[in-house]
Amino acid sequence: MTTFARMAAAGALSLAAVTAIIQSPAAHAGSVTQPGETIGLAAGAPLPEGVYFVNTADWGCRNTSPNSTCVGVDIPVLAWATPVFVFGGRVQLLTAVPVVDVGVQNSAYTAGFYNPFFAAQIAWDLGSGFGFSYMAGFYLGVDTGVAFDSTSFNQRFALSYTADGWNLTANAIWGIQADGVTTTINPNFLNIDLTATKKIGKFEIGPVAYYSTDLNNPTPFYQKQSQFAVGGLIGYDFGPVILQGYVTTDVYEENYGGKDTRVWGRIIIPLWNPPPTQTALLHK
Repeated sequence: MTTFARMAAAGALSLAAVTAIIQSPAAHAGSVTQPGETIGLAAGAPLPEGVYFVNTADWGCRNTSPNSTCVGVDIPVLAWATPVFVFGGRVQLLTAVPVVDVGVQNSAYTAGFYNPFFAAQIAWDLGSGFGFSYMAGFYLGVDTGVAFDSTSFNQRFALSYTADGWNLTANAIWGIQADGVTTTINPNFLNIDLTATKKIGKFEIGPVAYYSTDLNNPTPFYQKQSQFAVGGLIGYDFGPVILQGYVTTDVYEENYGGKDTRVWGRIIIPLWNPPPTQTALLHK
């Protein structure tokens, strides 16, 4: 893989965030994993051995009536791509502790820590530019006013093609709640993040999209939510550091009360990689 493709594989590491608000910031519903948060990253491809810092931040508003509902998220992630291989795939460990700011436009905002995320992943290099990964982890339930107080199990299945400067990735994220109704409404969910970008020199550009849907009704009166958003991404490879930015907007939504438009930014920084000679010895 190119340097960019290897680094962009850190998409598997970009995690967590608040997603849907019903009527007020205190009544959450929808996906625990923020729809669209792994866009732009080759989540199916294995990382080179090392330690990585990945930070994804976004801000956007949903045109609910009478005032828009706005959410800002910052997701700092620390990831370790280990030297261990299982069934031919690299084992990768990661953790994230996001921060969320949410409120109704022209009114009060509430900020706090979101659900911490802990996960392990196996990522396979399938050859010919293809990669596949499986991740299993959980969001720890916390009561901070901006988080879900139900712990949830999270599985991710990602397929990537990264040859010739392409990043063609589909990342399916399946969440299962331990408790459907607490102080918040906690449905199971499915997200699908889609990327189709091309690297031209040090630049990367292309369309992106995401879909999310609730999979069950935790209460008889609950109306399942779903949405589909499209947008575009541009990135630049500075060498060891990669910057990306993208914009998304809903073209379809059901039971969210309005359509969401969002601006995203991401930085990928390798903190440590083994010397090349050491890497070669590990694979002998």
